[in-house]
Amino acid sequence: MKALIIFSILLFSLGLMSHLDSSVPTFTPKEKLSDYQFFTGTLSALNPAPALIPYELNSSLFSNYAEKLRFIVLPGGSHMNYHSTQPFDLPIGTVLIKNFYYPLDFSNPGKGRKLIETRLLVHETTGWNALPYIWNDEQTDAFYDVAGDTRTITYLDNKGKKQTTNYVIPNKNQCKGCHTNGKEFLPIGISARHLNKTVRFSGIQGNQLKEWANKGWLKGLPADGIPANADWENTTASLDARARSYLDINCGHCHNAAGPANTSGLFLDIHNQDPHLLGIHKTPIAAGRGSGTLSYAIVPGKPEKSILVYRMNTNDPGIAMPELGREQIHREGVALISNWIRSLQTP
Repeated sequence: MKALIIFSILLFSLGLMSHLDSSVPTFTPKEKLSDYQFFTGTLSALNPAPALIPYELNSSLFSNYAEKLRFIVLPGGSHMNYHSTQPFDLPIGTVLIKNFYYPLDFSNPGKGRKLIETRLLVHETTGWNALPYIWNDEQTDAFYDVAGDTRTITYLDNKGKKQTTNYVIPNKNQCKGCHTNGKEFLPIGISARHLNKTVRFSGIQGNQLKEWANKGWLKGLPADGIPANADWENTTASLDARARSYLDINCGHCHNAAGPANTSGLFLDIHNQDPHLLGIHKTPIAAGRGSGTLSYAIVPGKPEKSILVYRMNTNDPGIAMPELGREQIHREGVALISNWIRSLQTP
């Protein structure tokens, strides 16, 4: 009963409990993140209210080495519906919460962190809506800002080396650009292959999706045959599985048959099994600076001759891929995809 009351309070504050059958959205974004009452106690601690469902992904989108904490708010008494290949069907009133932050010292997270932004995806009557919130320097709250911003970030990396970089917070329209599938705005990570993993619940290890099903949050979960992407950092998985998982989460949401980059003819999502559409000996649709005078997206055995690696291994905004959300080169990602291409055999 207490959890249901908290659900109701959250949704009432969101303005999503009334007129759900109306074609006119009733939701008005709050000025501050704290106004939603998603978290208890000191806001920057991000201690979730009981209604929030934490979740993790097998492989996460690279965002300039920022780390993330993710939560779901479901309308009281509702549930998600399972789908094997597409994002889960989430009821109107669902809120997805993604917090971006940097540990002050990656080798010692206990030293604290710097919160940069919190992105909300709200399922309204007219579809999904992106709401960006930017944290203040005092770390006391995050404020609704559709224009985005650029912040200078300083931290110690895993080797204790000081890093200083720009971090571009996307504007509202840029958020929509990455989440468009066909003509529909959809979440990216709430899919079986990204969520099918072992996580810790109240000190006990268990499968994330099965736990959701046991709690009634997810309906239609099959007993077996649930797809699962590899954790690209897990070296016990095959190199091919790790590379395809990395490309799927970092590139596949745009580079697929229904995505914003479908005109490129380069499909990097996990569902594509056509080697040519994956980029092997595939010439670019439009030549230019982005190709670096190279001929093919992927040349088996030769990452240095592959456009895919060339575009990953630069932060030149006219060349770099992905186009948004990456001001730093992901060294580990470049190494992974380079090793994968080096292992490929000419078909």
